[in-house]
Amino acid sequence: MMTIAAARALSDGTVCFVGIGLPSTAANLARRTHAPDLVLVYESGTIGSKPATLPLSIGDGVLADSADSLVSVPEIFNYWLQPGRVDVGFLGAAQLDRFGNINTTVIGDDYRDPKVRLPGAGGAPEIAASCGEVYMIVRQNPRAFVERVDFVTSMGFGGGRGDREKLGLKGRGPRLVITDLGVLRPDPDTCELTLTQLHPGVDLATAKAKTGWDLKVSPDLTTTERPTDQELAALRALTA
Repeated sequence: MMTIAAARALSDGTVCFVGIGLPSTAANLARRTHAPDLVLVYESGTIGSKPATLPLSIGDGVLADSADSLVSVPEIFNYWLQPGRVDVGFLGAAQLDRFGNINTTVIGDDYRDPKVRLPGAGGAPEIAASCGEVYMIVRQNPRAFVERVDFVTSMGFGGGRGDREKLGLKGRGPRLVITDLGVLRPDPDTCELTLTQLHPGVDLATAKAKTGWDLKVSPDLTTTERPTDQELAALRALTA
């Protein structure tokens, strides 16, 4: 449900900067269903990749073999990403807070002696700063959904409305957070992530219990449409 909901969020013709893992699965599913002209851009320098199988990493040869164009990594960032030529950045997170800030660096208060050292930033800070908007796909639990991230690897809305603008960031920031329980969107006034959809079979109490802050809920809360047979068949074929 999480992957299919994420795929549905991507429109045909959109230029999407894709992260490996669930973002890549969702983006490739979208391209195989309702968005055949979705342009997949990967950090390694592949533009318009159409992999027949899911890539294992950004360096997977299937991305280069199926791409419309190959450029250097500096060009991907300096020419395509930073000037705002990418519509959507699709990211995951180890920790996410109520203002959409992402931590993929360390868990714990002491950077030099953390409880857990995570994989790090990669291209995520630039994606979060410069893409037209950012979608995130994260499993919802109190360990991942925290009041305040231990380290801001990638900027969401900082401490609230106006912080992105103060830093001169070009992109609009997080627009969607898709989880295994539902979908969150930023409040238009405060920029705090607000629950707007629940997936079928999930109740509101569960969503609140699995969030590490007092989760705001939209008065227009809806239920996500169930997966269609076509979507399920395409997903199973992609992940077989």
